[in-house]
Amino acid sequence: MFSTKRPFGALRLLVSAIALLPAVLARDKVYINGTGIDGVARELDVSRYPDLYTGDFADCMNGESLFNVTKFDTAYYRDNLTVLFHLSGSTNIRQESLMMHIEVDVYGENRFNSTYNPCDGNITSMCPVNVDVPIEAFAVIPISATDSDGFPSIALGIPDLEGFARLRIFSNSTQTEIGCFQAILTNGRSFSQPEAIGSILGGFVCFAILASFATAIYGLQIPHIRMHYAHSFSLLVIFETFQSIFFLGALSVDWPSLLPAWWSNFAWTAGMIATDSILDALAPFTGISGNASQVGGAGSVPINNGGGLTQQIYGRSIKLRSTLGLDKSLHTFARRAEYNASDPYDYDWAGGPRDPGMPLPGDFNGFAGTLSRVNVPLKDAFTIGLIWLLVALGAVILFVTTVKFVLDALAKLKLMKTDGFDYFRSHWLGYMASGLLRTLFIAFFAMTTLATYQFALRAAAGPSAVAAIVLLIFLGLAGIAAYACFVRLRDGKYEVARDTIRLEQGKLFKSMPFVAATRESAVGEEEQAVKPRLYGSIPFFRVRFVDNDPTRSSPNEDVGYLKRFGWLSGRYSRTRWWFFAAYLGYQFGRGCFIGGGSQNPLAQVFGLFVFEVFSLVAIIKLKPFEGARNTSVAVWLLSISKIITTGLSIAFLPSFNIGRSAATIIGIIILIVQGFLTLAVLILVVLGLISTWMSLSRNREEFPMGLDGLRIQYYEHIEARAGILPLEPKKDEKPLQTHGSFKVKEVRRHPTIDDIEAFPSLEGSEEVAAAFPKLPINPRSRANSASSRYSVSSLPRTGRVHRASWSSKDVAEWDADMNRGDTSRVSRVRSSSLRVQSMNMQGIRPMTPTRESAEFPRMNMNPLRLEEKGTIAEDKIREAHETPRRRRTVSFVDQRQPTSSGSNTSDSSTKVGEPVSEQTDDSKSKVEETAQGRDSPKLNPGETIHEKDEENEAKVDTTSQEKPEESKTKPEQ
Repeated sequence: MFSTKRPFGALRLLVSAIALLPAVLARDKVYINGTGIDGVARELDVSRYPDLYTGDFADCMNGESLFNVTKFDTAYYRDNLTVLFHLSGSTNIRQESLMMHIEVDVYGENRFNSTYNPCDGNITSMCPVNVDVPIEAFAVIPISATDSDGFPSIALGIPDLEGFARLRIFSNSTQTEIGCFQAILTNGRSFSQPEAIGSILGGFVCFAILASFATAIYGLQIPHIRMHYAHSFSLLVIFETFQSIFFLGALSVDWPSLLPAWWSNFAWTAGMIATDSILDALAPFTGISGNASQVGGAGSVPINNGGGLTQQIYGRSIKLRSTLGLDKSLHTFARRAEYNASDPYDYDWAGGPRDPGMPLPGDFNGFAGTLSRVNVPLKDAFTIGLIWLLVALGAVILFVTTVKFVLDALAKLKLMKTDGFDYFRSHWLGYMASGLLRTLFIAFFAMTTLATYQFALRAAAGPSAVAAIVLLIFLGLAGIAAYACFVRLRDGKYEVARDTIRLEQGKLFKSMPFVAATRESAVGEEEQAVKPRLYGSIPFFRVRFVDNDPTRSSPNEDVGYLKRFGWLSGRYSRTRWWFFAAYLGYQFGRGCFIGGGSQNPLAQVFGLFVFEVFSLVAIIKLKPFEGARNTSVAVWLLSISKIITTGLSIAFLPSFNIGRSAATIIGIIILIVQGFLTLAVLILVVLGLISTWMSLSRNREEFPMGLDGLRIQYYEHIEARAGILPLEPKKDEKPLQTHGSFKVKEVRRHPTIDDIEAFPSLEGSEEVAAAFPKLPINPRSRANSASSRYSVSSLPRTGRVHRASWSSKDVAEWDADMNRGDTSRVSRVRSSSLRVQSMNMQGIRPMTPTRESAEFPRMNMNPLRLEEKGTIAEDKIREAHETPRRRRTVSFVDQRQPTSSGSNTSDSSTKVGEPVSEQTDDSKSKVEETAQGRDSPKLNPGETIHEKDEENEAKVDTTSQEKPEESKTKPEQ
């Protein structure tokens, strides 16, 4: 009936019940009163987190404790000055009264210690202990403000606090230690964030894999594909960077706790990923035994000695009361209510038992301490790394196959252009083989280090035998690299020649004075503009390879060689293509130092440091990578960071025994160096994605307009680096000043070639014919003279220099000049021409052509008749109305216009801003003289001037035809 009338009532009731269920099940917060170190009383939540608390715990008697402990927790509350401890477990002792001692060490110093009697604290399960009663010990120990001062304030806030809490159990009857358990101490802050940081790094690496693979499969020609692939960000460089950060923890030194926590974010790059199921499956093979659910060594056979354990347990009696000061520090604490084990609200920050094969909590000595952060036993490290290497090889096979079939599907659906991926689709099996070999090449250093470390452990025979086989396989990879060099070098020979190393003055980082070592053969025969200072020289030799076929293409352009060994040599420059062989030797040496030298810390650390220094010098000298990003990381950032971090690690050697606080400061410096290195790699991964985008768009014209110029520059850069285009030298020129410190108020026009040609040539006098310089204060050389630009002394006597453009005024002047004899003309110019006079006057600026032409009528030569003056005046008035106001230079073709149109020569030659003066009577008379000249040529519309000298006329016509536009557009100066 209910369901019929109200069909949704039951559902609504169920939803309401589910919504109220958390409120019903939730427990009200329980508060207690407490007085902090400041003396202020306040209410405190029972479920709050303590300021310091313990994590994982283990047996500190090497498994010989007579207790099996499943829970050991200790905490320090600063807000109410209490120390809490909780112990759960069992024992095989029939009956024995106990005494417990708790101590807390922070940064190598004992900060708290106290002795506790379980009988005085109402811990019935330990008063006395009995094999039939499970142990449940829970106590809250109040401390004084003085005791609280032992915990430094920095310890409550610094990430990855270095400290531990230790509980020691003694038998009252024998005063003998029968149990010891140690837990790591933390404040809840840590650099170990593999879920967050590791995931971010993994995401960047995945994008780098896609970008590198895309550049390797896209293209039409193999040498061109290799060129773009060489400039993508190398996965080898990325993994080498992350693995070098992690494997620094394999050095056998006492690390500060923050460094293993930081390195745990990079452990996945070395294959250090373990789960409980993997560890349980590998335990029988690697020789690790133990129970991961508890710690301790209590057997299953009960010990019944009636309360006395003097002879039965250790066979001796040790007086520890005076040694540990138990008489002075023994206290009686108030009873408390029995601990409710089923109450989950007391706290949820507890740790758990540490897995077998792991070091003690709080011990970060050597590679075992580094691996403890990722829960990997040292004996399992090689086997787990090998497992994940096999997984990576399988992922490569799956990835290449998937990409091939996806591209095939897209091509059939016509969703993409297939030109760029056709070669990959037809040769995908070869790409798969190259990908597998490249993966082994990347994993060479990690697996070599783990294999040699496995030998140094002298552990179970099974993992050691597998490590030997794997090491042989990777040495076989080195053999393939040697064969790749042999294939290329067998068609030639080596020559040993004398050489000299020059020690010259140089600069480090272009600023710091430094002594540079340069081979004499590298200098060559080219004369240097600035020769550096030579300090000395050292006799040396050089080995040179001479190819039998000088015309053979380089390995980076040899298609057959790239198909076979491009996975080795593809990223190196054309002269350093062989560097893959040297790289394998370098990584093998590092692996032997780190793994094989683990039992001798001094030889391991110092040997690795010296090895890295020499390697840095060699790699800087070689600069093997073709891509700039790979060079900046692999050659500079990574190499320098290795030296810095390895050198700082020397301070952690046990023989130096530095304080833990100082060790923490050095550890922070190492973390900062590696942090900046990681950040640089991530930034370059992003830049690599952008360059890959440009590489994949090289066959398309569609590209964002703002980035198209950048793309072209990128193409030119990679072609120059590959040797296709010559490298442009760097220019050290300073940028020109864009804003002057003065203002231009007036502009005067300098004479041009056309202006110079307007004057009659002065035969026999080159000094008079030379044009005046720009700055007549100091006479210039003949390189700046007009005769050097346009010589007139070589013309025949009857030759005349023609202007490129003429006006009626120029014709009149020319005609008047030609009608005079040579003597009068020369004497006139020498005596009266201000143009020639200005050449001989220093400190006076040359006059403009307008001023010069205005000086000629002062000679009073042949005045015009009155009627001709009127005709000229009418022509000038018509010219003023018809000529545009803008300035222009009349070209040669303007001579074909009627003379009545006038000329704007005077306007173009007038100083800017200076009004054009009216014509004087003298100038009019000069024009009349031109009109009446007996031998002067007449200018009619459509006619040009003809000279008697045909050779000179042809030369002038050629000049005017070559530069017609220049005469039109030449600006006024």
